[in-house]
Amino acid sequence: MSHYCERAKDIAKEITNELATTLNNMDGDDMNTLLLEIQRADKVFFVGVGRVLLSLKAIAKRLAHLGIKTYVVGQITEPAITEKDLLIVGSGSGESAFPLIIAKKAKQYKATVAHIGANPKCSMNQFSDFFIKIPVSTKLQLPDEIASVQPMTSLFEQSLLLVGDTLALMMIREQDIDMPSLWKYHANLE
Repeated sequence: MSHYCERAKDIAKEITNELATTLNNMDGDDMNTLLLEIQRADKVFFVGVGRVLLSLKAIAKRLAHLGIKTYVVGQITEPAITEKDLLIVGSGSGESAFPLIIAKKAKQYKATVAHIGANPKCSMNQFSDFFIKIPVSTKLQLPDEIASVQPMTSLFEQSLLLVGDTLALMMIREQDIDMPSLWKYHANLE
């Protein structure tokens, strides 16, 4: 085996160890609360920026496969948000400008706002109804954050995606959904 192959395996192991540590340190009650809010909502909206937005889009897609009406803020077919809906904000720092503006707007329409982030002491607090902490370092590099060997906020973005997949599997098991039957919801114009 080449030196590069060994190095890649070692690095992959570092990343998966970080992910396991992060997910194992999340609060299960917070995850249950988020799952209940998702199931209770008429529609679930998602907002974030950059790589966080990519993770949120993947979560929205997977939840749509499970029958949840999901929308990414800004998509051309986005409907109006109401008091019966949930906005999920992904922002590690809780300080990103666009998600803050959208959360404030959602509260004006009395929607429930969930913030998934790493920084509980942030500006997003004033607009969110509850907080789901992913215990990793943010772009703010605060002293109480868990450091990562990965660049910038990769660990947050990866963990966010896995939080979404965890919620989806929780729903599947809770509702005893037959997984092969989900393929009927998969895009077929590919």
